[in-house]
Amino acid sequence: MARTIAVSNQKGGVGKTTTAVNLGASLAAGDQRVLLVDLDPQGNASTGSGVDKNNLTATSCEVLLGEVSVSEAIIDAKAAGYHLMPANSDLTAAEVRLMQELGRETKLRAALDTVQDQYDFILIDCPPTINMLTLNAMTAADGVLVPVQCEFYALEGLSSLLETIRQVRNSVNHKLQIEGLLRTMYDPRNRLSTDVSMQLAAHFADTIYSTIIPRNVRLAEAPSFGVPVLEHAPRSRGSMAYLALASEVMQRRQAVAA
Repeated sequence: MARTIAVSNQKGGVGKTTTAVNLGASLAAGDQRVLLVDLDPQGNASTGSGVDKNNLTATSCEVLLGEVSVSEAIIDAKAAGYHLMPANSDLTAAEVRLMQELGRETKLRAALDTVQDQYDFILIDCPPTINMLTLNAMTAADGVLVPVQCEFYALEGLSSLLETIRQVRNSVNHKLQIEGLLRTMYDPRNRLSTDVSMQLAAHFADTIYSTIIPRNVRLAEAPSFGVPVLEHAPRSRGSMAYLALASEVMQRRQAVAA
């Protein structure tokens, strides 16, 4: 059975999609079978995986609406090493239609249940807001990975996200937990980055990852080439950091299984 992880933070610009794409590629490089689900109407995870989001016949939108199966929507993102359920702006319309349906929070979980045994990890890239799409992701997930930027407003909105996770756990998904907090965009030359990193480590000692994702030019430019940083610049600091994160994620899964 796959370990399903929602990558979520309602604050934008914290490295959420960067983490989903590069963690997926790094897990795949470790011989893990990975499905990346793009659940953001911006479709950036699809673009970053080398997929033309404007030329798709089946997306996560159609899957949520029950018009196609997950298997029919999946694309083999060969350069990234994983399978992708892509997305584009059609997802906005899907969210509106879902609001009118019974069991709307469970649509994604029901769809992904059909492919659970085909993957080791299913990663869900959530939109940068708490909406019906994000609730679907959390209802389908075993855990939530929270990227947190090492800057002044790092904790802004984090308490709200943690409260949402608690509410989902108490209502529609009792197994949901915090998979881990990931410090991103870290610049060791910046005293503020160091201070924020230490604060996060102190407050979330039980869940924070040891791996810290640095600010890295190669990491930032990889999406423009439509590939993860592991393919674009395999020896860069960004690539090494996500390989280290993948190792931590796999170790935590083994610990839970034990």
